[in-house]
Amino acid sequence: MTKKTSVKLTIVGEEYAIRTDEPPEHTKAVGEHVDKTIRSVQGAGGASDPRKAAILAALQISDELLKERAMREEFAEQLRTLSAEVRRMLPPGKR
Repeated sequence: MTKKTSVKLTIVGEEYAIRTDEPPEHTKAVGEHVDKTIRSVQGAGGASDPRKAAILAALQISDELLKERAMREEFAEQLRTLSAEVRRMLPPGKR
């Protein structure tokens, strides 16, 4: 069982103590990304209300995640296709 550690994050001026199994560096990077995205939404005039800014930031981060997943799946499919082509090129005894 992995030991949970506590990591302090500051997101839009608010401090949070997060208990996690992930390395502290990873958790800090996640917090920094959330903070940066919320601040970007606020700076773009998307929302002055903190709750609305957090929701818009969550939508933006979710959009990034879904696009990355789609790209990863596309890459995996291309890799499978390429691998199959290479196997077909090999002599029958080496496939």
